[in-house]
Amino acid sequence: MGMLEELFSLQNKTILVTGGARGIGKAVAHRVAAVGADIVIFDLNGKAAAETADEIAKEHNCRTTSFEVDVTDYEAVGKCLKLAVEHMGKIDLLFNNAGIVIQKPVIETTPEEWNKVIDVNLNGVYYVAQQFGKYLIENNIKGAIVNTASMSGTIVNYPQLQASYNTSKAAVVHLTKSIAYEWAPYDIRVNCISPGYIFTELTSFVREDWRDQWAESTPMKRLGKPEELAGAVIYLLSDSASFVTGSELVIDGGFTII
Repeated sequence: MGMLEELFSLQNKTILVTGGARGIGKAVAHRVAAVGADIVIFDLNGKAAAETADEIAKEHNCRTTSFEVDVTDYEAVGKCLKLAVEHMGKIDLLFNNAGIVIQKPVIETTPEEWNKVIDVNLNGVYYVAQQFGKYLIENNIKGAIVNTASMSGTIVNYPQLQASYNTSKAAVVHLTKSIAYEWAPYDIRVNCISPGYIFTELTSFVREDWRDQWAESTPMKRLGKPEELAGAVIYLLSDSASFVTGSELVIDGGFTII
């Protein structure tokens, strides 16, 4: 193994990816598998999760498994985590990525819509991280977690209005820092990435004039690609980031610098 491969290798590691059936989760899962990791996928869409897991196993010659999981169901998360560990033997790393968005003005957002976004984007991240962290601590595993936050935790998006999403992602950043502090004595590192506007299956359905405005407002004059987040995740999960915890890595093409 060359020095470059060694620096960012995830060989002999198993990573759990939530929201891994498509979009950012799928792109990152492919690339962490390419640098040696075995993959567990949790996703609300069980069929798509299984198809992605099979695709990754064939392309990267690694071990994979998948589970249909609603991350807002605390009991289901715990049950599937236990089954995943039994199947894979051990899980070392977590890319805590599942999330949703509802684009609606505050005055029109119902309590049910607000709670749904907060439940998936904040409570879901907490439920998975808490139970995964407990598993690591109880088994004396020195692991790492990367949560998916967003630049929307720092700025207010425009022209779309999405206060529930922005609020949830700001909370994920602070949750990341809080957990990082608590688990540092156990040698468990917790960081987050904050993507900018990324072109995925979901954003492809957004109004074209909005997407054009997002690109124009980004100094690099384009939207990001899901695979452009993978390097950051690999770094934060790898031993190269062994002294990095409680950090937020913004990956936004420069959007938040102006």
